[in-house]
Amino acid sequence: MSLAPIVVHRISPSGGRRVTVREQIMGLAHSDRDLLEFLRRAGLPDAELMLDDPTWVDWVGDRPHEYERLEILP
Repeated sequence: MSLAPIVVHRISPSGGRRVTVREQIMGLAHSDRDLLEFLRRAGLPDAELMLDDPTWVDWVGDRPHEYERLEILP
């Protein structure tokens, strides 16, 4: 369990990342723009300053700011 109040979960198979704020699901983000909108709706209008702060945001399982699966070529 993450101690950060905002969790950006691993990339889903269809793309995008689920976002939770204090364990409440906010939606599926496909970009930082989507993520910032979810955080604005959660009452954090200046969230862009928090995205790279691990005390606020836990990016789980994949690189921060990536929302689509990387395709591996054969």
